[in-house]
Amino acid sequence: MVLQTEKRYTPEEYLELEEKAEYKNEYRDGEIIQMTGGTTNHNKIALNFCRKFPLTVQGQDYEIYIGDVKLSIPRHRLYTYPDIIVIKGKPIYEGTGTTIITNPLLIVEVLSNSTKNYDKTDKFKYYRSIPGFQEYIMIDQYSFAAEQFAKQAEGQWIFKEYEDEDAVLVLDSIEFKIALHEIYERVDFELIEE
Repeated sequence: MVLQTEKRYTPEEYLELEEKAEYKNEYRDGEIIQMTGGTTNHNKIALNFCRKFPLTVQGQDYEIYIGDVKLSIPRHRLYTYPDIIVIKGKPIYEGTGTTIITNPLLIVEVLSNSTKNYDKTDKFKYYRSIPGFQEYIMIDQYSFAAEQFAKQAEGQWIFKEYEDEDAVLVLDSIEFKIALHEIYERVDFELIEE
């Protein structure tokens, strides 16, 4: 991510600017940070997860959103665009529109070289402050690898690691599983696009 400016903005100013922006920006406690574009592998991984998810949980009360839905985290004065958000029930919106949600159950991030440190540290800390947030999945886009954090109790998260194409990612918060080879279907690890 590239720092756009040194000027500090209020959340209201950011939201007004974001409505007119030609590209997505994250808001972090007064700073507006331009988000980089994703790679084709990044896109395929997110789509593969999203393609299988509704087929598996059909008839259950979940909604899945990819890439363009903004998430508000008031405690940290953050607005961000997770790669994948899963909600149980109906979305709870901030304000009167339908573009900013506040109630993710599960978040999936596809890691890139430019964002993986942030996704694994501060961003996960921010996500953990959301009431009702239960599970965080990070998927590497350069090799068969995924990391899973599942909330067990307040302040207690269980970590699981997957590093083989035949490994099966089994969610804790939702009755859903997917093999890594399905997540990485048609992904070309020879492509390094950053």
